[in-house]
Amino acid sequence: MALEPYRRVLALPGVRVLLLVGMLARIPLTGTGITLTLHVVNGLGMGFLQAGLIGTGNLIGAAIGSPLAGRFVDRRGLRPVLAVTTAVQFVFWCSAPLLPYEALIPGALVAGLFSQPVFGALRQCLGAMVPAERHQSAFALDSMAVELSYMVGPALAVALSTGFGTTVTMYAVGVGLVGTGVALYALNPPTQSPGEETPERVSRRSWFGPGLLTLFGVASSLTFVLTTTELSVVAMLKAGAATQWTGLVIGLWCGYSLIGGFVYGGLPRGFSPLLLTGVMCVFTVPIGLVGGGWWWLCLALLPAGLLCAPAMSATVAAIQGRVPAGARGEAMGLHGTALLIGGACAGPAAGAVVDAHGPVWAFAAAGSLGLVLVLIAFPFWRDARRPATAEPVSAEPVSASL
Repeated sequence: MALEPYRRVLALPGVRVLLLVGMLARIPLTGTGITLTLHVVNGLGMGFLQAGLIGTGNLIGAAIGSPLAGRFVDRRGLRPVLAVTTAVQFVFWCSAPLLPYEALIPGALVAGLFSQPVFGALRQCLGAMVPAERHQSAFALDSMAVELSYMVGPALAVALSTGFGTTVTMYAVGVGLVGTGVALYALNPPTQSPGEETPERVSRRSWFGPGLLTLFGVASSLTFVLTTTELSVVAMLKAGAATQWTGLVIGLWCGYSLIGGFVYGGLPRGFSPLLLTGVMCVFTVPIGLVGGGWWWLCLALLPAGLLCAPAMSATVAAIQGRVPAGARGEAMGLHGTALLIGGACAGPAAGAVVDAHGPVWAFAAAGSLGLVLVLIAFPFWRDARRPATAEPVSAEPVSASL
């Protein structure tokens, strides 16, 4: 592996700033879920069921809003979308600490619906700023930045909630989200490469088909396995009376992903996201069989952990190469929805298996199910690898197309 691919990507105008702003922008976003949960449980004195309903409402809103925001980015540009979504986030997070539980549920739904398109839009902009032959390294860097954000965001939210209370934490999240919107609005990175700009709308039929659904399905499988693994690690350490090591084990697991992403981005060629996800699923199956203490669990997580960031970056690169420039915002939004769906399904599935059979079988079930889904998607992969051609359609009001 060589560092030269990374040097070439980071030497491109604006890429370093975009990656840095993107990593910082994702920190408050990754802390929103745990902040809402702790506010309902600790601030309002309610149970985890009620907190889960708030989280579900926010998740449903985000799943619906992600492709809609991406579609508006394609039609109107990034700045108008950031202006609207940032304003909504400011209103919600400033008023949320004062809302009763009954009003917090629809508020969280609306806030999710108008989530800032940070994940999808930043990947779209990165793909536009970097030549196609450098996408593997660029998206590997992006995946590593996402890992760092997830390592900081939830932990910082817990620390603030513990030290200063959930009200202060919610205001802090609001400040962070507004700062995110302002920074990206000022930066205004391009969403299409030079020469790709087109005033015409692109027909969805020209790019949305079985091949792209295959990639979305793989992305959902990926987050399903990752989320189930995280929950199973927590359950396994709790069952072994080693809960105090949970943060360290999950932190090392994220570190493995960073290492894997770094190595993958420096390789001369990439691999199929189906292959990477399928192998990760295979390595996930036996994790629960280890015994002897938390340190053995750390070692068992190593093979699958190394493939997390490479698999994620491979799905992004494949979608970027499959979809015409005029529809990439919507496609990245749908990719975000697929990731949310996979994570949402993992919670109840993992909980049911852990309660009925223990965390050992949760690892095995998640890996096996993920592998089955990848095998089902395999026959459609040839279509997914074929780039779509833009098929313009006549202009019409954006609202009518939504």
